[in-house]
Amino acid sequence: MVSSLRLPSLTSLFSSPYLRRPPPLLRRLHHHHKLSFPPPLTTAFSSQTTSASTTENPKKQTNQDHKVITPRSQDFNAWYVDIIANAELADYGPVRGTMVIRPYGYAIWEAIQDYLNVKFKETGHSNMYFPQFIPFSFIEKEASHVEGFSPELALVTIGGGKELEEKLVVRPTSETIVNHMFTQWIHSYRDLPLMVNQWANVTRWEMRTKPFVRTLEFLWQEGHTAHANPEEAEKEALQMINVYTKFAYEQAAIPVIAGRKSKAETFAGADRTYTIEAMMGDRKALQAGTSHNLGQNFSRAFGTQFMDENGERQHVWQTSWAVSTRFIGGIIMTHGDDSGLMLPPKIAPIQVVIVPIWKKEDEKTGVLNAASSVKKVLESAGIKVKLDDTDQRTPGWKFNFWEMKGVPLRIEIGPRDVSSASVVISRRDVPGKQGKVFGISMEPSILEAYVKDKLDEIQSSLLGRATSFRDSNIVDVSSYDELKAAITLGKWARGPWSASDADEQRVKEETGATIRCFPFEQPQGTKTCLMTGSPAEEVAIFAKSY
Repeated sequence: MVSSLRLPSLTSLFSSPYLRRPPPLLRRLHHHHKLSFPPPLTTAFSSQTTSASTTENPKKQTNQDHKVITPRSQDFNAWYVDIIANAELADYGPVRGTMVIRPYGYAIWEAIQDYLNVKFKETGHSNMYFPQFIPFSFIEKEASHVEGFSPELALVTIGGGKELEEKLVVRPTSETIVNHMFTQWIHSYRDLPLMVNQWANVTRWEMRTKPFVRTLEFLWQEGHTAHANPEEAEKEALQMINVYTKFAYEQAAIPVIAGRKSKAETFAGADRTYTIEAMMGDRKALQAGTSHNLGQNFSRAFGTQFMDENGERQHVWQTSWAVSTRFIGGIIMTHGDDSGLMLPPKIAPIQVVIVPIWKKEDEKTGVLNAASSVKKVLESAGIKVKLDDTDQRTPGWKFNFWEMKGVPLRIEIGPRDVSSASVVISRRDVPGKQGKVFGISMEPSILEAYVKDKLDEIQSSLLGRATSFRDSNIVDVSSYDELKAAITLGKWARGPWSASDADEQRVKEETGATIRCFPFEQPQGTKTCLMTGSPAEEVAIFAKSY
C-alpha cells in the first residue's frame, strides 16, 4: 500500500531549494544564521585520509584531517551542530526537519532505554505498542487536545491510491488511541490500575527545528495509566517525574529542577503537568521530561468507565508521561566543550578506549598483546571498552577522535609501558597533563579498581560542574524590573508569582521568557508576587528555552 502525506499550508517544507544542497563551503558560511534546520551535517572523519601510520611519533602528529568545530563561546548553535556531525551522532534526513540517528547516537539512546525500562517494570508497568495512525475523529474528541496539537499534525489523506473516508493523524502522542483501547479493556475496578508504556516514534510538524531537540519525527517512550481514584493518579504522576529526576541526576549527570508547569504551559488535555527543567550551556532551559495528571478529561471524552466496588459506573483517572531523544541534545549541551562531547560514564556507549602506540614493527606485537590483555581485564569487570588497534590512523589522530566522541577514559600503552607492566590513563573531563596519570599497574585487580574509581569520579565531577553552573546562573528577583534585568543577562529568574495568565503572557512577549516551573522545593516564609505585589504561595522560575 502506498500512502501520501498531505500537509495543508506546509508545502513549502518540501520545496526543492532544500533538496538542492549548496556546496560545503557555502553551507559552512550560512548555517550559523538559520533559525530552522541548518543545511545537511557534514560527516566528520568518514572521508578523511592520511598517509601517516601508527609508527609515527604521536607528538609530531598534525591535525590537518580533523574538522575544526566552532568554539562554544563564539556560536553555541554552530558548536552544537558541529559536535553532532563530528562525533557521528546524527545526520540530516532527505525531508526537511528530519534526522538520521547514527549508531553512536543511537547507542546513547539505548543506554537511556536500558535504565528506564528497568525502572518502569520495577514500578509495575508493562511495555506494549499502539498503532501510529490515529483516526482524526479521535483527536477531535478532546477539545483542548485538538486545539493544542492542531498546528503540528501530519495527516494521511490517501491510501492505496484512494482518498480515505477519514483522514488519519500520524501519531503526535497517543492519549486518544490509548483511551479508545482502554475503554475496551477496562470494565471493573478489578481491571485497575492499568499501567503500560510504549517505545515509539512520534511526528510533530515543527516549523523551527534543531537536531535531537526539536525535529519532525523523534523517538520517545510514553507511559499511560488508568486508576480508580484521583489520589492514585496523582501519586503515579509524581512517581514518574521522580523516576526522570533520578535518571537525570544519577545517569545523565544533569541537575534538573523538578516542578509543576503553569496553567498556560500545561499539556493540552491535562489537569496538571510536572516537568524536569535543565539548564544548557548557553543558559537556555530545556524541558527534559514531563508527567501529566490527565484527571478524567480523556476518560470522559472517550467514555472510559469502570464499575466500582459499590456497583456504580465511574470514569477512570489517568496519567501520561514521556522522555524522548531530546535528552541526548541535553547531554550534549550540558557537558560538551570545544573538544567535543563529554559523556557521563553511566550512559557512555564506550567508557574506556585503549590506544596502543609503537614506533618499530618489532614492538607492535608486544604492545597489541598487552592492549588486548587490558581490554579483557576491563571487559570482565563489566566496563565498556574499545580497543582502537587500527593502523590506518596515528595515535594523535585517535586521541582527538575519541575525545570528540566523549569517551570518559583513554588508556595509552606503548613499549615502555609493556616493559613496566603499566599504562597511562587520561580523563576526558580534565584536559591536558592535569588529567593524565602515568604508571598505573596492569595487574588486573589494581587496574580494575583504578578505572572504576576514575569513572565514578568523572560521573560525580560532571554533575558537580553542571550544578555549580546552574546555581551561579539563577537570580532571585522580587520585582518585574529585576526579572527583566536577569533575563536580559541570559540568566534564569526565580521569584514569587501569583499573577494572572495575562501577566504571564506579558512576560513572554516582553522578555521572551516563560515560566519553566513552580519548583517542588520552595523557600519558606511569606512571599509577595513580583508582578502584582499581592501575596504569593510559590516562587516560579522564568527562563528562555528551547
